[in-house]
Amino acid sequence: MAYYRQLGSVPPKRHTQHRTPDGDLYFEELMGEEGFSSDSSLLYHRHIPSAIVDATVWELPDQSTTPNHPLMPRHLKLHELFSESVIADTDVVTGRRLVLGNADVRLSYVVASKTSPLYRNSIGDEMVYIESGSATVETVFGALQAQQGDYVLIPRATTHRWIPDGPLRAYAIEANSHIAPPKRFLSKYGQLLENAPYCERDLHGPTESLLGEGTDVEVLVKHRGSTGIVGTRYVYPQHPFDVVGWDGCLYPYTFNISDYEPITGRLHQPPPAHQAFEGANFVICNFVPRKVDYHPLAIPVPYYHSNVDSDEIMFYVGGDYEARKGSGIGQGSISVHPGGHAHGPQPGAYERSIGAEFFDELAVMVDTFRPLELGEGALACEDTGYAWTWAGRGPNR
Repeated sequence: MAYYRQLGSVPPKRHTQHRTPDGDLYFEELMGEEGFSSDSSLLYHRHIPSAIVDATVWELPDQSTTPNHPLMPRHLKLHELFSESVIADTDVVTGRRLVLGNADVRLSYVVASKTSPLYRNSIGDEMVYIESGSATVETVFGALQAQQGDYVLIPRATTHRWIPDGPLRAYAIEANSHIAPPKRFLSKYGQLLENAPYCERDLHGPTESLLGEGTDVEVLVKHRGSTGIVGTRYVYPQHPFDVVGWDGCLYPYTFNISDYEPITGRLHQPPPAHQAFEGANFVICNFVPRKVDYHPLAIPVPYYHSNVDSDEIMFYVGGDYEARKGSGIGQGSISVHPGGHAHGPQPGAYERSIGAEFFDELAVMVDTFRPLELGEGALACEDTGYAWTWAGRGPNR
């Protein structure tokens, strides 16, 4: 995200001496993307950021996936994954349950009340959507306040932890790449354009440095291994939250879905009109309350369509989704409409939408350009009758 910020104490010129009040040197760290060729920030540490005193294996939660075979549309009820009895002992990092995944992106869900361990994802950026609740997200760049409707963007390799204020429902989009605004919304220098559905004022980064104390501090690291995604538990001699200042264009931020300005038209707008972010081989879109199609003969709900090149994953987080009435889908549901399967409104919704002027719906959509497989979370909460809801009959009905 090419939007420069400066926070705390930094020297007048990069890569020069920056000293403590006692005359000792701070340790400068460059955190940059794409091998010194893209966005970066410079962080100034009180201690050597490379110093560790121990490294052991961190056994990750179940990351296995099962192919969507036979190919079927699916309905997943995420609110069934966490009982009230386990939420108090669950944290946002280690408690995630994998719902869907491929080589480009993994979608997980968690309901948590417990403070997480210090953690960083060294595979790619994380975009975490807050379905409900609020939390403080402490990072090496400073703290973020996250609330219902916020996306929390955590750049790759950012050490952080989650401190919920109470039960927090979170939908984690873990990329194998970076996540950024769509290129078509950016100027050649990286500024959000006038036709973008949000602007820099809607992005909220840390506002002050966060200095932690402690010795022999554990940090969980998710990273690549020869067998896939693996974890390591580091122990640092001093607390990694020791950054007195930083500047640059790479940092965590929040963006609230209520600040997304929908693009509407006289006729139905296709999903790219709802796009908010993109990663390698996937996009993130917002379906928000909005005025709908106003041509006198318009049919406001989507036409039936075949996702020839992508899987469409819709996470329903609020309102009343017109196209899915009669299918059992509600808040906390995910619909999986895979590439190769034509899908569209439930029976009756097509005709029922005629004359509608406003849709009060809220959903987060992820479209992937490689097939998604089912994680253990999906297998645990599937509504097995969903695929037959258009016909009204099938093996499970």
